[in-house]
Amino acid sequence: MNFEFWFLIFIPIFFLLGWYASRIDAKQMMDESSNLPNSYFKGLNFLLKEDYDRAIDSFVEVAKLDTETTELHLALGSLFRRRGEIDRSIRVHQSLLNRPDLPAHEVAHARFELAQDYFKAGLLDRAEREFKNSLTHSKYALPSYANLLRVYEITHDWDNAIKTLKELQNRLNKPLPEIVHYYCEIIEDELRKEKPDIQEIEQILMHARDEFENLGESSNPSVSARLSIVRAKIAGLNKDIGLQKKHLLSVLYEAPEFGGLVARNLMDLMNSSSEGSEGFELLKSHYAKYPSIEIFSVLFDYLVQKSPKEAIEFAKSSLSTNPSILGLSKALSSYLKFGTSEGVDNLVILQNLISSQSDKLEKYTCNHCGFQAKSFYWQCPGCNNWNTFDHKRVEDR
Repeated sequence: MNFEFWFLIFIPIFFLLGWYASRIDAKQMMDESSNLPNSYFKGLNFLLKEDYDRAIDSFVEVAKLDTETTELHLALGSLFRRRGEIDRSIRVHQSLLNRPDLPAHEVAHARFELAQDYFKAGLLDRAEREFKNSLTHSKYALPSYANLLRVYEITHDWDNAIKTLKELQNRLNKPLPEIVHYYCEIIEDELRKEKPDIQEIEQILMHARDEFENLGESSNPSVSARLSIVRAKIAGLNKDIGLQKKHLLSVLYEAPEFGGLVARNLMDLMNSSSEGSEGFELLKSHYAKYPSIEIFSVLFDYLVQKSPKEAIEFAKSSLSTNPSILGLSKALSSYLKFGTSEGVDNLVILQNLISSQSDKLEKYTCNHCGFQAKSFYWQCPGCNNWNTFDHKRVEDR
């Protein structure tokens, strides 16, 4: 195949055309930049330095000069909200929505920002309305679903939470474990009533079990443990001790890391049915594989009732294998109560010191935000995420 050398003449032509186009673009950028006031660049500089107060002042000046700058108004509204001036943020976003010539995508953006303003201000009914309106825009649909669910969680509107989560599941085409928690929340709300509706509870439980089975690989030990604990509570309400014990035992087998949450109730049930020794051996075996301060406390308390000396020996053996300040504090308290008077004064001082330090360790921690609490939560009060609380206390981790 022969090469036509005359084609080479096009190379410098294409080069010159590209150079000329870049010069035009650069000139256009310079012209656009020259039209922007200095306050705009000052605001960007303050924003990069996270000096939000001075950034807002600079952007306000620009907004006064150019009231049609939508992006600037959206940035201003976001800054107002971040600084806690929710009323000003709401006014900015409402003024944008009042423009008749605003393009559809900018209307959707302003509406979503306004919904966040209402949510931050605690105006949950208005936030709910605006988040629902934002569901129709694909860009803001998923964050709107997340915020809507948070609204329903705050208000304990579990029926709407379930409905919204099902819509989100259909959109994502996958099951979400939070739906089991929502059904469990409805059941626990009903159980707290003076006269719980057993039939209603059983019907809700059936839905919870169906959703749990649908989770498949999306399931996790936290959801499994939660459902078993709720089923045990229902069995207790029906005075079915055998079924209650069965569900508590299922936590040990199916979600063993959460065994500490059911150890006390399980031991009480087995004691009441003259199976205390079997319960002790079962929990002792579980403690060897999944040590926790909760199970240690149950085992220790059981031995204290039988023989304080055996309890102390158990504590010595257990604490040598799984050192625990919380366990040592409990053992010392028992020793001071049942032991001899020799060296008691020194032990009292030691026990008080250990007790003051152990309070800091007797907490559960959220793996997402680090929130700590003495009680276990299925949903973190700090970041509102589900299944993020570690099943172990600070000291056991």
